[in-house]
Amino acid sequence: MQSGQISDYGFLADGRSAALVDHTGSVNWWCPGRFDAPSVFARLLDDGAGHWSIRPEGDYTVERRYLDDTLVLRTVFRTAQGEVALTDALAFEPGARGHDIGVNSPQVLVRSVEGLSGEVPMRSYYRPRFEYGRTIAYLVERDDMLEAIAGAARLTLRCSVGFTPGDGEATATFTVRAGTTHNFTLGYAPTYDAPLPEVPDADQTIADTVAGWRSWADEHEYQGLYAEEVRRSRLVVQGMTYGPSGAVVASVTTSLPEKLGGDRNYDYRYVWVRDFSLTLRALWRSTCVSEVQRQFAWLGRAMGRVDDKPVPIMYGVLGERDLTEHRLEQLGGYRDSPPVVIGNDAWQQRQTDIFGEAMDAAWLMRDRLVPLDQEVRHVLRVLADQAARDWELPDAGMWEERGIEHHHVSSKVQCWVALDRAVRFGDRLGEAPDVARWAAARDKVRAEVLERGWNERVQAYTGSFESDELDASVLVMPLVGFLRADDPRMRSTIHAVEDRLSHDGLLRRWDGDPAGFLICSFWLVCCLALAGDRDRAHTLFKELAGRVNDLGLFAEQIDPLTGEQLGNFPQAFSHIGLINAAGVLTDVERDPALRGLGMPPKHFSPARS
Repeated sequence: MQSGQISDYGFLADGRSAALVDHTGSVNWWCPGRFDAPSVFARLLDDGAGHWSIRPEGDYTVERRYLDDTLVLRTVFRTAQGEVALTDALAFEPGARGHDIGVNSPQVLVRSVEGLSGEVPMRSYYRPRFEYGRTIAYLVERDDMLEAIAGAARLTLRCSVGFTPGDGEATATFTVRAGTTHNFTLGYAPTYDAPLPEVPDADQTIADTVAGWRSWADEHEYQGLYAEEVRRSRLVVQGMTYGPSGAVVASVTTSLPEKLGGDRNYDYRYVWVRDFSLTLRALWRSTCVSEVQRQFAWLGRAMGRVDDKPVPIMYGVLGERDLTEHRLEQLGGYRDSPPVVIGNDAWQQRQTDIFGEAMDAAWLMRDRLVPLDQEVRHVLRVLADQAARDWELPDAGMWEERGIEHHHVSSKVQCWVALDRAVRFGDRLGEAPDVARWAAARDKVRAEVLERGWNERVQAYTGSFESDELDASVLVMPLVGFLRADDPRMRSTIHAVEDRLSHDGLLRRWDGDPAGFLICSFWLVCCLALAGDRDRAHTLFKELAGRVNDLGLFAEQIDPLTGEQLGNFPQAFSHIGLINAAGVLTDVERDPALRGLGMPPKHFSPARS
């Protein structure tokens, strides 16, 4: 059966796909090939949609952790008969180190069972279900392997114990004694036009994958506060990076609800331009510049030549644009919370905030974009021109409201960011008349936000023009340099948002949002630090960082009453929020003069590699 909460899961990654393993040793999610590919295990979303478990026969307790500086998971089962350790990994290609990890991963899931003490009876239950549970595979024994073939996918399982195959599933029982090891290797490949799935030696593969992760960690040095928390979060973000292109997905799951029984269930296995600037800041602070450059190159290729056409707000990991959404009616949903969807119709929305987020990323990387090549220059000019043209239009906003558009304050602020950074680029980006036009539009946007975004009765900048409704998205205003955090109106806004939208340190996006949205909570940390309330900022950061699961993982949201994690998991936005908040706290501690300023200081040195 499905695990009780999403926080029960550990996260494995290989630079192409991800697997989720619950605390009982069951792999309940794996979409081999790429993050948004069809699943072979999806019990996460329906009990009948496939899983692979390895666990003791009787009662047990569990303790688990990641091997240091890796996403290789070690689960220790303690029973009355003895102790057993289960090590799980998605394999890197042999010998891959540093920045090369995940580029050519073999699509292999490796599991190793080691006896630590006593003699422990074990059971493994293998039940693949292809294409989100639609297809039951034929299980065929070939030599020392068990092959599952159906439709476009095939899996090859090799192990040191014997499985008894049945109708679309297989079981194995075995005993693990102290000092003995039983290994399992599951390889994936397309049915046609590909060699048989790889089934390498498990011990060697795990050792090589551990070495690959640690080589990546060793090449990245973060010199700032909360180093351990940043270290874990940067590994998670790297785990959500698609190796061949360098794109970072928002999450590795689909349709995990923001509220149990609600209908806000979305597919997050894609790349949002909105996340781009925040992701780059996190990479810039906590990894190294070459990865940031790779991200920016990906965005340019994904956008292509846009000219006057609307800039898409999100893409597939290789830059695909059409992400049309449809429901998977055969799946009952996470903890019986349908719908289950693949694709995301937000790709068709107008979200004018993306102009600023992409342009801000370019400004952050300006010293690495010298000289501006023709393609990059063209994209940046288009972003500036479209911001100047479209800032007056309503949009869906950063929370992607469906079926309605408003004049969102945060979207206007991000249009200002796009124009402000374009003016700062100056003649590197345009001729004098262009710069003057961008400057005029920038000043007009600012005046409109200051006048129409402020609500005298509420004593705050509200979510949209002429609105009484508070929205946590306005906390980006000081973080992008639109207003100082210690500006009287901004101080009042920070206070109002915290007072009315926060519960036990968790900040909801709007009144009525069912749970605290983690990146908004980390934005509040940044605003408090920049406004000079340093002690409270550090206290809140520590409280938020302490809400990870036992493996240091965040979902998108947390229920402030129960503490339950909600939404897709793990969530890049949440971990990026932690990294950037740690960076702002570090900046303010090092140079108190930076208080009030949101943009990274010019003298700040990013992580080295």
